[in-house]
Amino acid sequence: FLSLVAEFCCGFFVILILGNFWFLAVLYLLWLYLDWGTPSAGGRRSQWVRSWTLWKYFREYFPIRLIKTSELNPNHNYLLGFHPHGILVAGAFGNFCTDPPFKNLFPGLTPYLHIMPIWFGCPFFREYIMSAGMVSASKESVSHVLNNEGGGHASVIVIGGAEESLNAHPGSLTLNILKRKGFIKMALKHGAHLVPVFSFGENELFKQVANPKGSWLRNVQEKLQKIMGFALPLFHARGVFQYSFGLIPYRQPIHTVVGSPIPVKQNLNPTTEEIDQLHALYLQKLKKLFEEHKSNYGIPAHKSLIFE
Repeated sequence: FLSLVAEFCCGFFVILILGNFWFLAVLYLLWLYLDWGTPSAGGRRSQWVRSWTLWKYFREYFPIRLIKTSELNPNHNYLLGFHPHGILVAGAFGNFCTDPPFKNLFPGLTPYLHIMPIWFGCPFFREYIMSAGMVSASKESVSHVLNNEGGGHASVIVIGGAEESLNAHPGSLTLNILKRKGFIKMALKHGAHLVPVFSFGENELFKQVANPKGSWLRNVQEKLQKIMGFALPLFHARGVFQYSFGLIPYRQPIHTVVGSPIPVKQNLNPTTEEIDQLHALYLQKLKKLFEEHKSNYGIPAHKSLIFE
């Protein structure tokens, strides 16, 4: 969905340049230059955009539900690790970029969904995603959110990143997380409490072309991902009036479960050992969260998370 909107915005910008409105394109480029740092400085959210009736229908289509398991004290800042990436990241968008799901369950907290910086280079599209509460996934951006002295900020990071979307097959429980420790270091540096979040149903929205590790397709996808910074999974789902083929996601329920916070004491210069210890604890809490709730959402008892 976001890709389609981005393509439309870029196409509109090209029309401005080639048409009789080139001066508007020049003015916008000037604005882009002056506003370039905003995605890394908290963005520019709009309550009006986040409250569009459209998002209510979006959430109800699947439907998307946010599940609270513990209180999050708004006097603290939090770093929420979202799993898995899936193809669409629908649970992250529906719960953290639209109102009222999150603010009703966690009053006093403001969520910021961190996404790849490349999206903020797209003309006009960047204004829309910032208005929804999305900000850059750069270190500078995460630091800006977590530096809030009064607390009340929640950085939401899709830990597996674009690479994990290549594992987004129905029934897949593989998470790219063993080598991803940057978010742990950021939590330690800012004293932000860590919160594991697992979105049941995220991988069920699309069917992806078989791409097992070692296959020629997977090798090509991984090389392109390293070059471009984002992955290109080959997927399909349903159409508008038929269910056999199309790009509209299947109507599969998504239950995004927010776990209990892991208290983190600020450490401006954490050692590798301290980072590894907190990372191991985070994995333990994430696995516990999954095991405690998997039976509620159709996951067989014998299936567990796989960390790569």
